Amino acid sequence: MTAATIDGRARAASLRAGIAVQVAAFAARVGRAPGLAVVLVGEDPASSVYVRAKGRATAEAGMRGAEHRLPADTPEAELLALVDRLNADPAIDGILVQLPLPPHIDAAQVTARIDPDKDVDGFHPVNAGRLATGLPGFVPCTPLGCLMLLRGVLGSLSGLEAVVVGRSNIVGKPMAQLLLAESCTVTVAHSRTRDLDAHLARVDIVVAAVGRANMIRGNQLKSGATVIDVGINRTEAGLVGDVDFASAAQVAGAITPVPGGVGPMTIACLLRNTLVSAARREGVPIDEAGL
Repeated sequence: MTAATIDGRARAASLRAGIAVQVAAFAARVGRAPGLAVVLVGEDPASSVYVRAKGRATAEAGMRGAEHRLPADTPEAELLALVDRLNADPAIDGILVQLPLPPHIDAAQVTARIDPDKDVDGFHPVNAGRLATGLPGFVPCTPLGCLMLLRGVLGSLSGLEAVVVGRSNIVGKPMAQLLLAESCTVTVAHSRTRDLDAHLARVDIVVAAVGRANMIRGNQLKSGATVIDVGINRTEAGLVGDVDFASAAQVAGAITPVPGGVGPMTIACLLRNTLVSAARREGVPIDEAGL
């Protein structure tokens, strides 16, 4: 048995195409395009690549992008003042401060300064609380993209068992909350988990988000499991995930590749959240279910 490869690029392209159609309808009705502000502090190479990719995707969707590049030694107070200006700008619907930030800046304080209704990254404590309690808000883009891929493969997730390997605020915890909302039975595994093999062997869904190259292998998985690999690890052999693809593909029913799996969905979901924010702020109905 060889697993089906889950094509994140194709799913993301479909999502972006649908967003572009709704963006055009929004702009025609409101008289402006949705606006996304991206703030980059310093010259972290990976962050610069992400910011350029987000800028291209924003333009392709017909949205207005506002990029703010600040030197690495920018004082925290100056960054917070920029966030305040973006919060007050009626043409800006989404604010994204690219992480990581330089060590002298408190990332948690910056995140908490963003208006929760413009927090299209979904990192604000208010949005985390909304997710945990089932209220409308913004969900972090990577776990939202993972959920879309899972629905595409499995349809209804109700009653399935899932393990989320990783407990970060960015992926692991919100992923677990999303799966709970889909009526899955969810285990969150982490560095202190005893007998990870036993958990992996019994579940229908595995979401790996720990940042350890090839940590999970095929002999640990239940036959036919659906595997979502969030990891992006640079090795001498190139980019690899947290799951050993070759061995896992011999056991799983479906699996995301690295690259080309979850990554493209993250940017597509950022655009989705920005469009949703704009529509909510302007009181304009859109087809959220179709996104």
